[in-house]
Amino acid sequence: MNIIIINGPNLNLLGIREPEVYGGRTFEDYLAELQQKFPGIKLEYYQSNIEGEIITKIQETGFNHDGIILNAGAYTHTSIGIADAVKAVTSPVIEVHISNTFSRETFRHQSYLSPVSAGVIVGFGLKGYELALQALLP
Repeated sequence: MNIIIINGPNLNLLGIREPEVYGGRTFEDYLAELQQKFPGIKLEYYQSNIEGEIITKIQETGFNHDGIILNAGAYTHTSIGIADAVKAVTSPVIEVHISNTFSRETFRHQSYLSPVSAGVIVGFGLKGYELALQALLP
């Protein structure tokens, strides 16, 4: 099984940025833990702060992976382009958010990705990525 995790803007700052919201761990540390928990899965990771690069990565991987776990960060609430890319590919996409976006600012309540994703996991911290991975397993 081949799964890619794609993280969007500012998620490279996990462990530093707003630890009261996002926790104190880096994503790289968490990814190593995920890879140990799921040794039979080829787990790739990609992060970009640039919308077009995220779209390109979805297009590149969305036809030859068994699933995409996508945390588009703030682009979730603004990017029709990322939503169109998700809609265009054949790999199932699980939208993940570390924080409960519905308990935050009103603008975070809208997601352009939810209607075109296979599922949405919100508010479980980094554990949301593991839940998404389990949802993609056969």
